Amino acid sequence: MSTSEAPDAILTNARIILADGEVHGTVTVRNGKIEDISEGRTAAPGAVDFDGDYLIAGLVELHTDNLEKHLIPRPKVHWPVMSALLAHDAQVTAAGITTVLDAVAVGGTLRDDARDKILMESANAIREASEHDMLRANHFLHMRCEVGNPNALALFEPFKEDSLVRLVSLMDHTPGQRQFVDLSKLKIYYTGKHAMSDAEFDAMVEDRKKNQVLYSDKHRRTIAAACREMGVVIASHDDATVDHVDEAHELGLTISEFPTTMEAAHHARKKGLANIMGGPNVVRGGSHSGNVSAGELAEAGVLDALSSDYVPASMLHGAFMLHEKHGLPLPKALATVTANPAHMVGLDDRGEILPGKRADLIRVRQAKDGTPVVRKVMRAGTRVT
Repeated sequence: MSTSEAPDAILTNARIILADGEVHGTVTVRNGKIEDISEGRTAAPGAVDFDGDYLIAGLVELHTDNLEKHLIPRPKVHWPVMSALLAHDAQVTAAGITTVLDAVAVGGTLRDDARDKILMESANAIREASEHDMLRANHFLHMRCEVGNPNALALFEPFKEDSLVRLVSLMDHTPGQRQFVDLSKLKIYYTGKHAMSDAEFDAMVEDRKKNQVLYSDKHRRTIAAACREMGVVIASHDDATVDHVDEAHELGLTISEFPTTMEAAHHARKKGLANIMGGPNVVRGGSHSGNVSAGELAEAGVLDALSSDYVPASMLHGAFMLHEKHGLPLPKALATVTANPAHMVGLDDRGEILPGKRADLIRVRQAKDGTPVVRKVMRAGTRVT
């Protein structure tokens, strides 16, 4: 298409959030990319008047459990995979997410865990739906490897050459450490989510501790080595101590997911790891596990990105709260859900409103209480919501 032909879209009278500030003006989109950014309004034919709404780069999500929630909406209920994927895709896109790394579990934390059964079918559905342009958002895979699971290596093996894999995290949910140092909070979580009796909970704790001794270190090192060979980004998970971060750094990891202490977050930054925290942590005002708050990390200058974790809408909401409650300039706050996560996994063609970047864009207006409302979503210049 020549530049003399009509652009894909002209978006005007918008508060455009750029990397270093805000411009009240117009964005022109052509061939799925941002062609031009200019100050002021335009009366060009076909221009869409944003009525002063924000124009923000589409959100880039690195860690969401939302697909799993649709696949297993109730204990022992297994929903049809394509239906679950389409519902998940619609929900995350409505939250302003245009690129999503679906976090699929490579090994569950329970015996006969349903997660072991849905791994391959989830990946196959994402691949099929992506190839046939059935999805609103751009989907990739985040492999959540539970290193204490006896089958983790076998479950990971089929994904070593999978082009959908953009991120691998090494997780160790052994009771009494990292996220759940306090076993009483872990018990509340498992008895509530899985309806465990006291005896079943005690047996699970004992089983997981035995598996950690047998498998965790071997699996962590083996999977990390495979990822380095593949050139795939690797993340740690729930780092609580300096030793956890040092181990991650030694294995070539570049992201620290959900550090649980300020000490670990500071040390991660010192070692060159980027810190990502959950949007729900910001919106709720703290961690549901009693760990360090994302707001504290932001105020200390050691927060790099937010993920929606288990609530898709928390990502954008959390970013606005980083600005309004924790003092980050709005462009910097929004970078935690756009440019920063994109850069962390090598998706440098998106995440910013800049000429030449993908036209992944969202229109946002704030409700009276400050809650951001997504009014329009474009992926590569095409409206999807």
